[in-house]
Amino acid sequence: MMKFLFALILLIMPFTASAQSQNISIDGDHCKLSAVLQTPDAQKKYPLVIICHGFTANKEHLLLTSLADDLETRGIASIRFDFNGHGQSDGDFQDMTVLNEIEDAKKVYEYASRLPNVTSISIAGHSQGGVVASMVAGELGAKKIKAVVLMAPAAVLRDDALRGNLFGVNFDALNPPEAIQLKMPHGNFNVGRNYVLTAQTLPIYETAEKFTGPALMIHGTGDIIVPYTYSLSYKKVYKHGEIKLLDGVDHSFHGDEARTAKIAADFFAAQLKK
Repeated sequence: MMKFLFALILLIMPFTASAQSQNISIDGDHCKLSAVLQTPDAQKKYPLVIICHGFTANKEHLLLTSLADDLETRGIASIRFDFNGHGQSDGDFQDMTVLNEIEDAKKVYEYASRLPNVTSISIAGHSQGGVVASMVAGELGAKKIKAVVLMAPAAVLRDDALRGNLFGVNFDALNPPEAIQLKMPHGNFNVGRNYVLTAQTLPIYETAEKFTGPALMIHGTGDIIVPYTYSLSYKKVYKHGEIKLLDGVDHSFHGDEARTAKIAADFFAAQLKK
């Protein structure tokens, strides 16, 4: 029996090690970012996708881990990471803004661009991470970013900041408080005044439209946090934009993470082979 168990362990160990996932630390805009680099097996060269999570979320969101796994099976590497003040990254959530998240993502891009095996870099994002991904792609351009996938991109955040309402909490949009207290399903968060002030002037679509490469928006028609019309607006500004609407699916793609990840991974696989 012992010999059998030892032989079984030897069979399992190479499979477990083949996942090629590596915990890494990246210098972000103003603090250390916790990240996971996931690479395909038996490939010396591969494209890579940067994966950005949403507001108050983290890199271990099922949608994002499913996307990383699906990309790996298609021979595509990924880096998913926690923005400042989120997950396992350093920083205070109250200091987080969309602008410094954009800078965080750019730092991740710089890290990825130095990896010797990476042939191209693309970017994906969910919710606020979708806004970040779209603006990073617009700022860096199609020569640096190969393709973009936005999952329920939260361009509504600018409108929310202008009307003084954040997840049902009202505030004075002209003079926001130093901290806005949010009670979210997964915890309590203090949003800083600077988050609101910078969000009110974000040139979201104006920046996004500078990206001239292929882009896909995936959005659920049952999304009551960010209506799918915001993805329709993205499609209007992209020269090579596509949209996939999922009937009745909510903002988090709850229960549809696997289907959404497959759609995104298939898109990347098709685009990165060109």
